[in-house]
Amino acid sequence: MKWFAKQKRGDVWDEVIQGPLGDIEGAARIRTICDAATASAATVGGSARNDRRESERYERAARAAMEIAMKISDDLMRDDAVRRIVDLCMKANDVKTGQILSRAIQASWIREAVQRDYPVLLQ
Repeated sequence: MKWFAKQKRGDVWDEVIQGPLGDIEGAARIRTICDAATASAATVGGSARNDRRESERYERAARAAMEIAMKISDDLMRDDAVRRIVDLCMKANDVKTGQILSRAIQASWIREAVQRDYPVLLQ
């Protein structure tokens, strides 16, 4: 009786993208991915024990967001999207990825805001 079986709802970053995304749609999708993955990132960053499931969720979300960000052609939209991904990385205490992404931000005022919020990225 499959009628009553609960179907596992997939994560937003695992959904198939129908056709090419424009800059606005891509930025909105990154915002949605980062918002949905915040709990997993906080669990990964705040736990002393290694929660493999949450770690995999965070990594899949970050990877999907980065792939979308690379396709955004507008510089400011891409920088804002990358800043959101840096925020996600820092919640997960993933300093290495955060440093790499913060260097990719071209707008000086966004880069300075990231460095002000996360001084550990300067090291």
